[in-house]
Amino acid sequence: MKRSGFVALGDSLTEGLGDPVPGGGWRGWAVLLAEALGARPGSVPLVNLARSGALAADVAERQLPAARKLAPRYASLVVGANDTLRAAFAIERVAAALDLTHRTLSADGTVVLTACLPDPGRMLGLPGPLARPLARRMRAVNTVVHAVSDRYDGIHLHLADHSWVIDRTSWSVDRLHPSERGHRLLARGFHTALAAAGDPVGPPPALTLDGPPPTRTGSAWWMATRGTRWVVDRCTDLLPGLLALAVRECRHGLAGSGRLLDTTAERATCAAVAALWDPEGAAAPAGGSALAL
Repeated sequence: MKRSGFVALGDSLTEGLGDPVPGGGWRGWAVLLAEALGARPGSVPLVNLARSGALAADVAERQLPAARKLAPRYASLVVGANDTLRAAFAIERVAAALDLTHRTLSADGTVVLTACLPDPGRMLGLPGPLARPLARRMRAVNTVVHAVSDRYDGIHLHLADHSWVIDRTSWSVDRLHPSERGHRLLARGFHTALAAAGDPVGPPPALTLDGPPPTRTGSAWWMATRGTRWVVDRCTDLLPGLLALAVRECRHGLAGSGRLLDTTAERATCAAVAALWDPEGAAAPAGGSALAL
């Protein structure tokens, strides 16, 4: 079967939030990248299956079957940030969903694009006792993404380590989704990686903006009027558990044993990855509950 087209899987980051288009709706990095693929602009059609709020399991269970029916040449798999904001977070379940999706698409002959992500606590500017548990979860997800991408020889973008990630103008007023500039930089990063791998690409996505960049005033206004409510709504099921994590973080900090929390999370992540490679013989991750990380 000749494979063609580009299918984008994931959550709101891939859906395009932060890069609005006139008349409503979103564009996003996947659209910008699709326009730069192939022998000529627009020759690689895009189907964007990404949906706001999607978890890794949602992608594996719902988006993956739809993507396979389209027999794409390229597919992006950028997901995991929402998982870190759920009380039921368990790295072994995230790992299993990511592995299934990447393995299935790769076996079909699809070129899979992945990216590791910055942690949401840092982006939101949360205080240390709240930010550190979320950072620990994001590191766990990124470790799995790296391992899975390496295993199936995917195209991986080290987004969490990119210099532009710390540039405020690269992010929209909600501090969690790229701005238009961020989406353009993300598309350009994947374009560079595909070109280095020898895939046919056209000129890279332009960095010229169609709209004004976000301002500090706009960011402050969003946080004061909508941001706090957004965080509460998004973290409704996480908040009690996150507060418990913060209390535990403070206790370990006072006792000088904070490294123990990092070690526990690292062991759980290593066990989750090991279970993918040897599902019959690997030990279960230590502390698979939401509070383990």
